[in-house]
Amino acid sequence: MAEREHEHVRVAVIGSGFGGLGAAVRLRRAGITDFVVLERRGAVGGTWHDNSYPGCACDVPSHLYSFSFAPNPDWPRNFSGQAHIQAYLEHVADTFGLRPHIRFHHEVEQAEWDADELRWVVRTSRGTLTADVVVSATGPLSDPKIPDIPGLDGFQGKVFHSAQWDHDYDLRGKRVAMIGTGASAIQIVPAVQPTVGRLTLFQRTPAWVMPRMDRKITGAERWLHAKVPATRYLRRQLLWGIRELQVSAFTKHPGELGLVQRLALAHMKRAIKDPVLREQLTPDYRIGCKRILLSNSYYPALAQDNVDLVASGLREFRGPNTLVASDGTETEADAVVFGTGFHVTDMPIAHRIKGADGRTLAEEWNGSMESLRGASAAGFPNFLTIIGPNTGLGNSSMILMIEAQLNYMVDYLRQLDTLGGRVALDARRSAVHAWSHRIQERMQRTVWTTGGCDSWYLDANGRNTTVWPGTTTEFRRATREVRLEEYTVLRAAPATAGAPDETAPTRKPTRKPAAQPGATSGAGSGATAGGEPAAKPAAPSASAKGAAA
Repeated sequence: MAEREHEHVRVAVIGSGFGGLGAAVRLRRAGITDFVVLERRGAVGGTWHDNSYPGCACDVPSHLYSFSFAPNPDWPRNFSGQAHIQAYLEHVADTFGLRPHIRFHHEVEQAEWDADELRWVVRTSRGTLTADVVVSATGPLSDPKIPDIPGLDGFQGKVFHSAQWDHDYDLRGKRVAMIGTGASAIQIVPAVQPTVGRLTLFQRTPAWVMPRMDRKITGAERWLHAKVPATRYLRRQLLWGIRELQVSAFTKHPGELGLVQRLALAHMKRAIKDPVLREQLTPDYRIGCKRILLSNSYYPALAQDNVDLVASGLREFRGPNTLVASDGTETEADAVVFGTGFHVTDMPIAHRIKGADGRTLAEEWNGSMESLRGASAAGFPNFLTIIGPNTGLGNSSMILMIEAQLNYMVDYLRQLDTLGGRVALDARRSAVHAWSHRIQERMQRTVWTTGGCDSWYLDANGRNTTVWPGTTTEFRRATREVRLEEYTVLRAAPATAGAPDETAPTRKPTRKPAAQPGATSGAGSGATAGGEPAAKPAAPSASAKGAAA
């Protein structure tokens, strides 16, 4: 495709994972075809394209970890692997005719708000375009994080991150060091243990691991789901409902997780007979404080003769192939795999987005992300995030949250159309702060705050800016529609009579509040983190159930 200099689109979507593809589908279904999806890789999939390490699979049931508008009756397992999820996303791109809108190998290097023209100037690795609205769907699991460990540059063996797996490097018979014990590591360890010569796992903090209730979905089940759509809908509803009922234990009554913790301990005891190893693998914080992991093979793999656990963080690399732990333990390795997570609370894309006052989004956040309803940051007009601040989940499907944010995106665009002319919406700083303050208030009683751990949910300032402290029903209700009183309208002044282009904005757009009866300069009357008083979550309406569960 020839590069198109100075192309203008109504919407530019960044990323083609679940968030970006979902945004593209919703735009088309809303009758909006003037958009592009900018993807830095050569294929769709986002996280599920990048993470192709051995054993990679989802820890959310497949029938819940998929779009409500694109059900898949042919999931092969309760918890599907990376290849099947990637194939599903490719199918979504094809089925909904998204490929003409996708620009592969277009990495966004900078997006800057043009206050005169009321539009975004987006510079990519393949050219520049402008857009009325930018939707960032890069997500928090897109940029791997490798810790700065002394001596790493001098290590002469193979080094890679779990999200950048080198499939050309053969681990068979090698001495392999696995750094980290998170969601990726517990899948990698049992996948590579049978073939490596020796596997050393560096554990800074042990994880709580529960049984993985996985099995093949039978041919009869798949046939039934394909021929009787109501059955797959009921299956999805049941999976969703169970997780909604579990939310209060994480967000309001962490003490109720005691039974779950005892089940996790029993799960470990069945596989780990060595009392010393069992003690090293037992967390000293409440279950749920960190992400609960699911595996039936992790503990059995750790009990094998060719596996060593170093219950201490990695301190340094020494010489060409030696790793030194914090307790002084030395390990020789041919290859090092980092399972050390991603830039979740310091997303690199934030350094590339420059707002109305010339500051980047990273500078605006100053170490603690906050956006109105997870979507709009103050000072960044017509810029929306999918999977933005405090939209993550500790025990359910992120696809539910993504679809709720897509509802908000579509209504945002509808509001712009209703206002008419060249306009932009800029979230009021008071509304953003009010929303964020309410979330942080609710966060104080959650297991993520009271559980006694230091998790990746917390940012450099110690704030949980990642997880949503409520049910998906609450979040869907909070993002059902845009509240104009939470925004300032930026409107281009009318062109002067006889001007060559009467639709073009003048060089100095006016800034004025939205005209709403009873609107205030704050977040709107009664605005809370749930969008309304959060005394008791309401059951989803019939229409909400169909799309949110």
